[in-house]
Amino acid sequence: MRWSELPAGTFLYKADPQRGAEWARLFARHAPQLDFRIWPDVGDPAKVRYLAAWLPPDDLGAFPRLELIFSVGAGIDQFDLAALPPELPLVRMVEPGIAAGMAEYVTLAVLAIHRQWATYAAQQRKHAWRALRVRPASACRVGVLGLGVLAQAALAQLVRLGFDCAGWSRSARALDGVACHAGAAALRDFLARCDILVCLLPLTADTRNILNRALFDALPRGAALVHVGRGGHLVQQDLLDALNDGQLAQAVLDVCEPEPPPADHPFWEHPAIVLTPHIASMTQPETAVTVVLDNLLRHHRGQALEGLVERSRGY
Repeated sequence: MRWSELPAGTFLYKADPQRGAEWARLFARHAPQLDFRIWPDVGDPAKVRYLAAWLPPDDLGAFPRLELIFSVGAGIDQFDLAALPPELPLVRMVEPGIAAGMAEYVTLAVLAIHRQWATYAAQQRKHAWRALRVRPASACRVGVLGLGVLAQAALAQLVRLGFDCAGWSRSARALDGVACHAGAAALRDFLARCDILVCLLPLTADTRNILNRALFDALPRGAALVHVGRGGHLVQQDLLDALNDGQLAQAVLDVCEPEPPPADHPFWEHPAIVLTPHIASMTQPETAVTVVLDNLLRHHRGQALEGLVERSRGY
């Protein structure tokens, strides 16, 4: 077993306890020398060497031997980087199940918009039998904000389906079948060719509130939004205004700020919004544990960590 050389110590899990129980069974099978504990059962704090969390404990100083923190999700914006000890490595979750789930969700949302599923659902409620024109996927221009691992997985699916795909990122990328745009100067041209815009950006100081009225106005009139980034990207009233005046035709939202939105929030009832409870992708315990244990082995051997966060970039 390749993880047998890992030294003993406590691995603390602080996230969903049900999935934590699955992690515990997998750790017991693959790395029994590690004492796997689920928060708040920390055991001896002095023995905690590794932490996997959605949100870390407030007092990390209680764990004097802590060597690594793993985010249990692909994003790390929920962490206050300034509050983490600068010498403590923070590692994003890079397991393949997250990418596969995101590709499924984005593909579902894009296809539903492209094939006018919401219109047919409304017609069904009215007992209306009315066929709408079917356009080929190649006639639909899809653009993805952000070209990280999750975006690349989603774009690969959309390219295979024949959509006219483009992507935008801060730095230049090259992807097969995707017209790639880079940098602030290229953003407006990118937006102008997006019938469906998918947001998969990391949330940083630069990207907070990026989904605002100015951006929506740069899209073709009647465009649609699929938002699977973070709630902090979106200026909510700007989206509602753009939907209500027809600049945007519809939106699929998997993230909000806060989550869930208040009971009286207009997102719940708006006829042009599909709202899902942050389920576009989820960490799969089987592959997540494999990725984490492989990273522990790299750490033990002094090798580079996969998914290591660059604090200066915020992701």
